[in-house]
Amino acid sequence: MRFTRLARALAPALLLATLAPGAGAADDATTRLYDHSLRRLHADESVRLADRYAGQPVLVVNTASHCGFTRQFRELEAVHQRFKERGLKVAGFPSDDFRQEAADEAETAEVCFQNFGVTFDMYAPIQVTGTEAHPLFREIARQSAAPEWNFHKYVIDRNGRVVAAFGSRTKPDAPEVIAAIERAL
Repeated sequence: MRFTRLARALAPALLLATLAPGAGAADDATTRLYDHSLRRLHADESVRLADRYAGQPVLVVNTASHCGFTRQFRELEAVHQRFKERGLKVAGFPSDDFRQEAADEAETAEVCFQNFGVTFDMYAPIQVTGTEAHPLFREIARQSAAPEWNFHKYVIDRNGRVVAAFGSRTKPDAPEVIAAIERAL
């Protein structure tokens, strides 16, 4: 009997919470983005993305080793170093969708880790566009837009929402990117 009264008393509040704008939206976005595992670049270790990124602001970038924008790895690393203590994660996803990624994953790793000193997260190559895009990038495209070229940058907030997107020509340390990162932090 007491349980029934309590349930009736709480029902309006529970209903309002369920119907409130955005209720559950953050959890849904986070699930669609991060409910996947990916292998780290040139390694056997797989990472469950939810364990690594859920609840964190993330700068997601699709990369390619033989692109004219490959020099942006330097700026990405600088952004990573600048904001990592404040909770920003930087995640790079090599892709050959635009036919500029090395055919050999060891070469991709060499470009990232040796040539540019990347210490932020880099993953094994995936597709980032079209019907075969990895689910992470399908969700990014649903929320924003699919990458039009290599080094497209997405700022994702703590709730798994894409809050800003920048094309290849916008450097990772451009004032507008930094401002979007600051807002997400």
